[in-house]
Amino acid sequence: MTGPITPDSQHRGLVSRLPRRLRGFALLARFDRPIGWWLLFWPGAWAVALAGGAVARWELLAWLLVGSIAMRGAGCVYNDIVDRDLDARVARTAARPIPSGLVSVRAALAWLVALSLVGLVVLLQLRSLAALVAMASLALVALYPFMKRITWWPQAWLGLVFSWGALVGWVEVAGGFGLAAAALYAGSVAWVIGYDTIYALQDVDDDALIGVRSSARALGGRVRGGVAGFYAVAVGGWAVAFWQVRPDPLALVALLPVAMHLGWQVATLRPADGRNALERFRSNRTAGLLLFLACLVVGTA
Repeated sequence: MTGPITPDSQHRGLVSRLPRRLRGFALLARFDRPIGWWLLFWPGAWAVALAGGAVARWELLAWLLVGSIAMRGAGCVYNDIVDRDLDARVARTAARPIPSGLVSVRAALAWLVALSLVGLVVLLQLRSLAALVAMASLALVALYPFMKRITWWPQAWLGLVFSWGALVGWVEVAGGFGLAAAALYAGSVAWVIGYDTIYALQDVDDDALIGVRSSARALGGRVRGGVAGFYAVAVGGWAVAFWQVRPDPLALVALLPVAMHLGWQVATLRPADGRNALERFRSNRTAGLLLFLACLVVGTA
């Protein structure tokens, strides 16, 4: 791995101005790294837009964003509690609040409860069926931190978790499931596997030393081709979803910008360069926005 390692916890922006104690909690929830909540938010926003609810249910998008910030934070706190010993042995994560001693495990548990209560407030804004769908994701969330210990593909499990909002958003707007929702979800899962494989490139050396598994390690020298394959499946799934909503070739044209962006990621990815991998990973916020605009056009046409 070439290039400097970017620490997982970064003291920047408003977070850097907080008192040391409060800064630890902000870092624990990754408030300094908003890319995570954007990636969690986009699948739900896509579903709302593609199902035709982006305008009429604009407040739902706002609630989904609040929920994404809170629950991504809660998930990070939970993950850090479970992984505190492993994090202390990886260069990129050793500065996280728990392994560095900035926040105690007991305080982290209290913070986890507080963030989860915010998520509960968001849950209460949903109709009963959508709320049940949202709660069904909790088992997947609880098991995720352990996947890197038992499978070479923890990124696939993360895909199931981070894409769940697509099902919640669709059910909330459409009142039920359908092939369009399933295809949108499947495409999102493949997208998450692709971008999280890119993210995992930063840790391949440390992961190999401590025995942590990842799709980046599993793919090895074929990682660029593997990411390209997952992105191709993602675009294919989204194309099926679009066709179900609007069976018109023009609807598929709306996917060209996001498809081109994902292609750019693959073409310019340098697997041995950690900084390059992090930049390509973060660019998926733009990919999510491009797909949201496509869903908005097709869903409101």
